[in-house]
Amino acid sequence: MTADGARTVRAGRRTVEVHRPDKVLFPGGGGAKEYTKADLVAYHQEIAPFMLPHLRGRPLMLERYPDGLDGPRFIQKNVQGHYPDWIGRVEVPKEGGTVLHPVCEDTATLVYLADQACLTLHRWLARVSTGGPADGTSGDAAGDPSGGAVDRPDRLVFDLDPATDDFEPVRDTARLLGELLDQLGLPAALMTTGSRGLHVVVALNGRHDFDEVHTFAKDVADTLAEAHPDRLTTQARKKDRGDRLYLDIQRNAYAQTTVAPFTVRARPGAPVAMPVTWEQLDEPELGPRRWTIADALDQARTEPWSGLPRGGRALGPARRRLDALRG
Repeated sequence: MTADGARTVRAGRRTVEVHRPDKVLFPGGGGAKEYTKADLVAYHQEIAPFMLPHLRGRPLMLERYPDGLDGPRFIQKNVQGHYPDWIGRVEVPKEGGTVLHPVCEDTATLVYLADQACLTLHRWLARVSTGGPADGTSGDAAGDPSGGAVDRPDRLVFDLDPATDDFEPVRDTARLLGELLDQLGLPAALMTTGSRGLHVVVALNGRHDFDEVHTFAKDVADTLAEAHPDRLTTQARKKDRGDRLYLDIQRNAYAQTTVAPFTVRARPGAPVAMPVTWEQLDEPELGPRRWTIADALDQARTEPWSGLPRGGRALGPARRRLDALRG
């Protein structure tokens, strides 16, 4: 440890300096355990083999709390000038210019982002080729490990957002949506959000643009909501939802992001967004904040998404089946 309290951490082939490792990022109290920056760094080191395949090649948006949860939040899209040269970057177009997003390719980057008090990583649903990992870990087991195009998503996400903290409507909706996607020939995966609900994730082949994917997701959500109007809604305004669960498909758009698998959420106790199996949906103890950085590695080691097809699906056949269902 240096005179100013920093210490060095070995991460893959690199050494990363961690400043103020004893800084409390997640205060304890109210039944929640306290976690420091050092705890977040250790978690990122442990979870890296499972998390990195879901980050590589994807522009990131960072949710930072330099003074911990009790301090101000900063949302960061652009790479800052002090970032090391070895951290991945991708420049993507936006209206009136470009954004230079960070990309996480290796364990050292995960450790560096923890040092920057980045609690939550939000990823794009599209990926670009950035040259591959620097620490020898493999590609994305839930999709195509090759490169892609930033305007062609290889993920489609339904966010099941309940009106209350009751998790039963989330379970029920996940089952209904899973059955519909199965009818459409689209294998789907489940992930707790670490916050309130669940994400239902479909791997795509990366050949459709965001407009096409968004329209398809909207039509799927509308089909389900129309079949269960007393329980489900696609209304974006909270005042129009009542006590119904919101089928949120708005993340399926250019420059939008979703929380990455295995990322920590900025909530007391450091809950984690966690991939789960469909069988786990029936477990009474399952909830949106079931896992924290204290036990997330145990669930990750079960490889809950290992049964998914290696490659993503095209939307053409699914669109034809959906149109037939909708008449």
